[in-house]
Order: sequence, then structure tokens, then C-alpha cells
Amino acid sequence: MSDLEQFTRTIGLFGVFGIVFAETGLLIGFFLPGDSLLFTAGFLASQGVFDIWPLSLGCFAACVIGNIAAYAFGARVGRKLFERPDSRFFRRETLVKAHEFYERHGARALILARFIPGVRVFAPIVAGTSLMDYRKFTIVNVLGGALWAIGLTWAGYWLGKTIPNVDRYLLPIVALILVLSVLPAVIHVWRDRQQREAVLGAFRRLFGRP
Repeated sequence: MSDLEQFTRTIGLFGVFGIVFAETGLLIGFFLPGDSLLFTAGFLASQGVFDIWPLSLGCFAACVIGNIAAYAFGARVGRKLFERPDSRFFRRETLVKAHEFYERHGARALILARFIPGVRVFAPIVAGTSLMDYRKFTIVNVLGGALWAIGLTWAGYWLGKTIPNVDRYLLPIVALILVLSVLPAVIHVWRDRQQREAVLGAFRRLFGRP
């Protein structure tokens, strides 16, 4: 049994809801295991640990409400965050990247951000800071929340039901989900010439190459 599987069993259904809400509505959520947690919880539902309908709908509600709270926070005090110094639970650089991501992709960013760790936390705050039309925000919030929360829990449930002894492969599947989660961010950085050169320069310095 993987550590994440044991952790999910331990925190229970409402613990999963709490983490989903924290990762989508609180500044401290950037280090929480959102994607892999949803998939693992869905898998555990296929094993009878949870009921898939309360699980998926509860996670959906938690992430939608979390984004609403983050939007309200951004609308009220978001501008001040750009002046806030770094701390253990806050990185201004991540907020700036989320703002750039939002400026480039607009409303679509809120849907894409659901699948990008770190950016997922700050995107609704940036939307609130930018005073995005609330009706449009609500539509993309609900759509993105459904794709992320319901989609990932049911993916774990479906695999658990259709593949015999899938628990043997749970760890590599979760690892794959983590890779796919950061892939949009990698593509975004690679397409941006300035950010790409900065990353490549960092690797050159790391390996001692000019």
C-alpha cells in the first residue's frame, strides 16, 4: 500500500474535501497533493472505501467553493499580495507566474490552471484581483471544477473497477498523473522564449557549462 493511499484512508471523506478546498481556496494549498489525491480517492472508492458519488460531487463542490473564496480574497486584498515578502507558505514568484498565465490565456486559464500545481492555487486570486466578470468566472469555475474533481475521481474509480489488481500499479499511475499535471506548465515555459532561456541557463550553470 502506497503512502498516499494510506494517507487518504486515514483522513477519510471529509479530509479529502478539506484538502481539495484548501488547495483551491487557501494560499497554503500549493504544496497539497490535489491531482494524485483525487485519483487515489477514486481508486479507493472502487475498492469500497468511499462511495464514488458523494466523493466526486463533494470534491467538485469543495473546489468550486474554494475558487469562489479565492476570487473574493483576490478582489479585496489581491493587489497587496504582490508586495508581500516570501515566506514558508507563500512564494510571490508563483503569484506573478499565475498572473502572467492568466493575462495570456484569459478565462481559459482558470480551466487550464486546475491541472497545474501551484498555478491552481493562485489563478482564481488573480482573477479576483483583475476583477474578472463574475458571471464568466462562475461558468469557467464550474466547468473547470467538473473536469478536474469529477474527472480525476472517476478516472481512479474506473481503473480500479476495470483493471484486475490495479493497486499494484497505483504508485506509477500516480507518478504519471503528477508528470501530466506539470506538463502544461512545462509546455507554457518552453513556448515562452524568455522563460525557456532562463531555464536552460540555469541548467547550464548547474552542470558547469558556459
